[in-house]
Amino acid sequence: MSNKRIIYKNPNGGVCVIIPSPNWIGTIEDLAAKDVPAGAYYRIVDISEIPSDRTFRNAWEYAE
Repeated sequence: MSNKRIIYKNPNGGVCVIIPSPNWIGTIEDLAAKDVPAGAYYRIVDISEIPSDRTFRNAWEYAE
């Protein structure tokens, strides 16, 4: 699971990325159910889909 991330769009239009803790013992789906706001559309993606350059992270976009 360490290579998976949860992404969703926040109310301001930005992208939120949830990174599972190494101590998380549930599934990535359990984590999404716990931490993604109710009603928000989310995706579980591979870490390779997240830009590694954080210089313009406030400009990241997420198409649902």
